[in-house]
Amino acid sequence: MSTSWRRTEVAMRLRTLLGDHPGTTALKNGSIGSDLVAFDFAQYSPTNKGFKPMVREGAFDVSEMAIVTYLMAKSFGKPMVLLPDVVLARFQHGYALYNAKAGKLGPRDLNGKRVGIRSFTTTTGAWLRGILANDYGVDLDSIEWVTFEDAHVAEFVDTTRRAPAGKQIVQMLIDGELDAVLGEKSDHPDLKSLFADAAAEEKAWFGKHGVVPINHMVVVSRRLSDEHPDAVREVHRLLAESAAVSPAAPRFSRDEMQRSLQLIIDYSAQQKLIPRAYAVEELFDDVTRALW
Repeated sequence: MSTSWRRTEVAMRLRTLLGDHPGTTALKNGSIGSDLVAFDFAQYSPTNKGFKPMVREGAFDVSEMAIVTYLMAKSFGKPMVLLPDVVLARFQHGYALYNAKAGKLGPRDLNGKRVGIRSFTTTTGAWLRGILANDYGVDLDSIEWVTFEDAHVAEFVDTTRRAPAGKQIVQMLIDGELDAVLGEKSDHPDLKSLFADAAAEEKAWFGKHGVVPINHMVVVSRRLSDEHPDAVREVHRLLAESAAVSPAAPRFSRDEMQRSLQLIIDYSAQQKLIPRAYAVEELFDDVTRALW
């Protein structure tokens, strides 16, 4: 499927994928608007289900995008450009679980274990693997990775073991078919955080790195940026204005965004999700770089 803008008497209408986040509420409910652009919001639940059609088919003019998916898409020349707008950022340590019924397990105990993850290329997974490898000395290559979905980027060669059809990741952990899982939360009584005190670990990690992990940003199609830079600048203005009216929206200075992006770039290169570590400036084009 391929979509593009269409001009009306009022505004340029843009097919848009954007989830429900504190920083997008004002934009999505219409309390912030524009005479230049208007948004036709696509409905995907969860929002990440729309990332694959954006990457593979160029389905949207404006799209929320997991940052690791964007890095991988860039490495394969997908026609998308990053905007300096963060819609989802969070610490990651609370998204790793093990089954306490099978005995105590900590992050340094993962070598040689069976670890489940929805897809090997998820952004939360990349952050957590980077944390495990660089802060806890885990040998990522020793782990048997078990996945449940393919990558958003079709060209990526996935060498993980695929879970049997119909299996659910958390249930496999409960049933003892996995030793740990990444990217999940659960209130099941047998499942505990891999990090004994996740909040304390997150605080210490932030003290060491000075980084709040970015999960999702916003991209535009390269065609939109090339042919209608004023529309791209207006999209950024609206996203920034929408975020500014929400106290719960992510807040990043230029330096903070630079540090977070550089670290996830480095982690992604280390994990061979991308062929090299890009400079942060490479993620933008001339239009969007000027907005940063």
